[in-house]
Amino acid sequence: MDRLVGWDRLPTPFGLATLFGLRLRLRDRNLHDTSGLPAVNTPPLEAPSARHLVNRTADGSYNDLDDPAMGMAGSRFGRNIPLACIAPATESEVLTPNPREVSRALLTRTSFVPATTVNSLVAAWLQFVIRDWFSHGTSPTEDPWVVPLAADDPWMQPPMRIMRTPDDPTRPPGATDLPQTRVNVLSHWWDASQIYGVSADEQKGIRTGKAGKLLPLPDDPAKDPSRVPGFWLGTEMMRTLFTREHNAICDRLRAEYPTWPDEELFQRARLVNAALIAKIHTVEWTPAVISHPTTKAALRANWFGLEGERVQRLFGRLTDSEAVSGIPGGKADHYGVPYSLTEEFVAVYRMHPLIRDHWHLRHVADDSTARDCDFRDLAGPNALPVLNDIGMADLLYSFGTLHPGLVTLHNFPRHLQEFRRPDGNFQDLAATDILRSRELGVPRYNEFRRLLGLAPAKDFHDLTGNPEWAEEIDHMYRDIENVDLMIGLFAERLPAGFAFSDTAFRIFILMASRRLNSDRFLTDYYTPAVYTQAGLDWVADNSMSTVLLRHHPQLRSSLASVVNAFAPWTTSGV
Repeated sequence: MDRLVGWDRLPTPFGLATLFGLRLRLRDRNLHDTSGLPAVNTPPLEAPSARHLVNRTADGSYNDLDDPAMGMAGSRFGRNIPLACIAPATESEVLTPNPREVSRALLTRTSFVPATTVNSLVAAWLQFVIRDWFSHGTSPTEDPWVVPLAADDPWMQPPMRIMRTPDDPTRPPGATDLPQTRVNVLSHWWDASQIYGVSADEQKGIRTGKAGKLLPLPDDPAKDPSRVPGFWLGTEMMRTLFTREHNAICDRLRAEYPTWPDEELFQRARLVNAALIAKIHTVEWTPAVISHPTTKAALRANWFGLEGERVQRLFGRLTDSEAVSGIPGGKADHYGVPYSLTEEFVAVYRMHPLIRDHWHLRHVADDSTARDCDFRDLAGPNALPVLNDIGMADLLYSFGTLHPGLVTLHNFPRHLQEFRRPDGNFQDLAATDILRSRELGVPRYNEFRRLLGLAPAKDFHDLTGNPEWAEEIDHMYRDIENVDLMIGLFAERLPAGFAFSDTAFRIFILMASRRLNSDRFLTDYYTPAVYTQAGLDWVADNSMSTVLLRHHPQLRSSLASVVNAFAPWTTSGV
């Protein structure tokens, strides 16, 4: 049905059935384990303890009590393709065609193309949750990829150097016969590690030590977050908001359990906050960016099942079936493959076009101008004066009333093509994104589609409905089989209501549910005994809108008529 008609062209009930079938097929064919490959110097596990039954560990270990290293920080990324299909990272493979030329010719934002159905909190949220999910770590400074530059290229620091992804430290030396692998330095679980860190030392540095609460910022000035690559205003706004939410959860739990010590309040509040973030992403963020009627129903079914939220509130889970009653509170299931995030999941989340170049920041009270900024004014240490001078409610209002960019060709932020890192070096993130997928062995577009059970593009005109783009891609690649995954994702026709591609959506179909299915704290242990009934009620009763209004009630008029907080807000005075 998907091939003949397309899931998005079917009536919603048939489209839902088709998506469920696709998920079953993808679970069967597109989960591939790297954890069984030979490994050395694997991350140490702390000794098992009774607290592991009911607390998330800092590093993600002991989520699966039978396989405590599964998904922990420092474990390998999995794959959604057979390991034999991982392309080798040879110089020819990584540098052909030239990633800088691809960036300039196909990705440069000639004029801003907005995604008009959503607001810029979509971009801030995505960068925020990515910092929970995956990171390949800090690149070594030696032996970078050297990218040749055209004679007319205005690059500030010729030649262009792009640091390599760190090698897999668990790969046995000399194991050239094994497929290349990398490790995720973050926990693979949906555990809000972008707030809580992935080590005991990181957690100690963010806690007040009283009533389970968190500090607004780490207490060590040497750990200035604005100096970490990737820091910008949007991610800091979200981190601050959900730090405050953690503290509000602590207040609620302390009112219910006044004798609880700091550690107990912290651990329960962390569980609740992480689950709330997972819920917001599942039933609000994702349906906002892929707002097709079928996908909105499917994503809500991931959380509430086909029985729906109202029935679940009245009667609880009706069955053990995830299709009927949703994944949270059901049975954990790895579908025969140890859980991990995958390199292909990383690749499809490269959505930098969501970020605007120009930001008109305004006051929520009357929509008057607070400051006009370029993105460089909001990134790294440059963001601190903005954070200090403009109130958080005004910043949230500005993001809520500004559109992000559409994830498409010729819409990559110019400021990210000449991004100045905290260390003073410049980086073309568009060229880097292209190079990274090649370096990590992610297949090119057509092969990627084949491995997901999709028909490949026959030619450049079949790839995209835009004849001008087809000619430009042909000029760059010459052979349709050479087209990079990201270029194909950005060029292909979008289903109605989608801000990104249907091909990328296939990885979402598989991995969005898998992150819930495999996590015992969102399945078997999603119970009052672990969370408390007050904690489960907090997750059930709250949304992105209620979180925003709890901490910034002056946003009420802008959110009053908005069903989803990631949709465009009402402008003050309108």
